[in-house]
Amino acid sequence: MSRPLDADGLTLPGAVAGSAPATARDGLRRRWWRFARNRGAVFGLAVCVAVVLLSVLAPVISPYDPLAQGAGPALQPPSMAHWAGTDSFGRDMLSRIIYGARIALAVGLVSVLLALVIGVALGLVAGYYGGVLDIVIMRVMDGLFAFPIIILAIAMMAIMGFGVTNVIIAVGVGFIAPFARVTRADVLAVKEEPYIEAARLAGVSGRAIILRHVLPNVAAPIIVQAALRVSGAIITEAGLSFLGLGPPPPTPVWGSMIAEGRNFIVMAPHVSTIPGVALMITIVGLNLLGDGLRDTLDPRLRR
Repeated sequence: MSRPLDADGLTLPGAVAGSAPATARDGLRRRWWRFARNRGAVFGLAVCVAVVLLSVLAPVISPYDPLAQGAGPALQPPSMAHWAGTDSFGRDMLSRIIYGARIALAVGLVSVLLALVIGVALGLVAGYYGGVLDIVIMRVMDGLFAFPIIILAIAMMAIMGFGVTNVIIAVGVGFIAPFARVTRADVLAVKEEPYIEAARLAGVSGRAIILRHVLPNVAAPIIVQAALRVSGAIITEAGLSFLGLGPPPPTPVWGSMIAEGRNFIVMAPHVSTIPGVALMITIVGLNLLGDGLRDTLDPRLRR
């Protein structure tokens, strides 16, 4: 008996020709198989899962206290006692890198969540209601777009001061405009659909239409946008820390660790290069995962 194929020509497991219409579980299975065919996306997912596990299990798997000075000789290269070497204060680099992953993920995820909530709300209101409200909101978003995110974050950090919370706020504000614009563009297309007009004629309030009908139909591009923006948020946080505007020392942050190692790049290159490699692998993994989610969830990219 023949089995039906999905949009990519992939045989769906458990699907038989002439069977009942696909259920929600079938749709999830179809998306998962489409995602699993993308080796880059699977690799990105594996990297992200590994970084999350390292962050969650940091107190258990870290061989040393990341703030303890004199854990070994200063500027010791990688060895059996210190797999990633030590820094200029004798602190274990591996432990600091593991704990640095916690801050990087916290800033990346929370700042993007903050930007998502505010940006999506503004985009929904601007796209659905239009008129003067749309003009005002989008001109404010254009103003935010006029500044590179790192410049806007530096200005906000100079005003608010140091600290992880302030970094999250500064980075989150910089990502509000992209979410608002993506959401508004999709809402403009969705609100012209017949089912939206039918809901209006039935007397459903604008708020209910937005929450029940518009938002679910624009959620996929928003999820993809969020996945892609997390890596940008982590890079921005690392850039702020590299410039000395991130969490204050001795907090283990990848950007500040790279900056501290500049003075020893010849005699102890591991102090800068190993945190840089950790940052690079994390960013590559997040980008590959975001690309995979985009190819899987965005219907405009399906063949």
